[in-house]
Amino acid sequence: MRTILVVGGGYAGFYTAWKLEKKLRRGEARVIVVDPRPYMTYQPFLPEVLAGSVEARHAAVSLRRHLRRTRLIAGRVTRIDHAKRTVRVRPAVGEEYPLEYDIIVVTAGAVTRALAVPGVAEHAIGMKHVEEAVAIRDRLLTAFDQAAGLPPGPQRRKLLTVTYVGGGFSGVEGFGELLTLARALVRRYPELSRDELSFHLVEASGRILPEVGDGPGEWVVRSLEKRGGRVHLNTQLLSANDGHVVLSSGEEFESELIVWTVGNAANPMVHNHTDLPVNARGMLVVRADLRVGTEQEPVPDAWGAGDDAAVPDLAATRDGATTVPNAQHAVRQGKLLARNLIATLRGREPKPYVHHSLGVVATLGLGRGLFQFRRLVVKGLPAWLMHRGYHVLAVPTWERKFRVLAVWVTAALFGRDIVSLTSVQHPREEFVAGAGATLRAPARKVVAPAGETR
Repeated sequence: MRTILVVGGGYAGFYTAWKLEKKLRRGEARVIVVDPRPYMTYQPFLPEVLAGSVEARHAAVSLRRHLRRTRLIAGRVTRIDHAKRTVRVRPAVGEEYPLEYDIIVVTAGAVTRALAVPGVAEHAIGMKHVEEAVAIRDRLLTAFDQAAGLPPGPQRRKLLTVTYVGGGFSGVEGFGELLTLARALVRRYPELSRDELSFHLVEASGRILPEVGDGPGEWVVRSLEKRGGRVHLNTQLLSANDGHVVLSSGEEFESELIVWTVGNAANPMVHNHTDLPVNARGMLVVRADLRVGTEQEPVPDAWGAGDDAAVPDLAATRDGATTVPNAQHAVRQGKLLARNLIATLRGREPKPYVHHSLGVVATLGLGRGLFQFRRLVVKGLPAWLMHRGYHVLAVPTWERKFRVLAVWVTAALFGRDIVSLTSVQHPREEFVAGAGATLRAPARKVVAPAGETR
């Protein structure tokens, strides 16, 4: 049997392997997926995870549960040598080793773009994975608990200050959801008031949400500011040392929580450690049918899709356009890649990837949203309902759909859970503290009752 190696278990990788399992004939090929995480993150749910509207585990789709005939390797591919049909795999435990294949599918995904801003690496947190969304939520809830025990002053203001850097979909949706959660939390804390909340969204360009029109983008800014947020356009973060935020506008303030959502960068492995062709931005060069290479020089037995691939956008009006890195494209590319790969195995011609956008939809907090399809714009509650309806249909597997729906119904009846589990990130602290106290305690002399000896 031929071995098909899928590098990365994100949207494109998961759907490629999932569809291959369903369409491959018995004995036709074996599939291997290499990814450091045992699940696919459904990223559109991350803003609702940090707001407590979706349970964290429900935004993650287990690879082992749904890829039952695929060999799963918990690790990272560190190098691709396609000339020798070999990759280097660094497992979660153990030494790095070579792994051979016949056909490779590169869906490693992009990484968070990092800028050399002092203090960001030490104090900021991203919003690309479930763990990060949970940490953001827990840090906000912990900050409220701590602020409620302090008198008004600088430390209390810092605890109630949140800064988001990046005005794309990830940043705006996360900012809107967290702002909604914070305003709802204040009602549970009589010691605090909404006027003490300080939420900042920093964007280097002159607008947010570049995928929507100017008018809807301006409406989003007004909506966020009406609810107490501050949107800093044409502004850059200069430093964030020890939570002290300095903006290019000259404004400075202390911020307990800093979230970094400035966009994606090329995957370092794809950019630097492969003999497959990449473009000037470090993205994999891919044809319209998702085979690696160009129309004139295709690379045999190599395929690519998702955020780390420069897939030609045949539905775009301008020449040379590539598909934007979002879930809408990655899911569809993964499905088509599986069909095209099987077609080539059976001697048929693959089909080009063409997808006309279905519009963009965003959540801006509980009961607030935005939808745009060409000139049609829907705002507020109807758009928020459209967002939830679309994504509960889009999340893979019926099991996940029902779990998400159950949480939404429970939250509608009883409200969102506001318990912080920050201690989960350091589970041994209480044990170590207790053990240390026991060892430091002075020995107590035990006196035996009369008539007994010890």
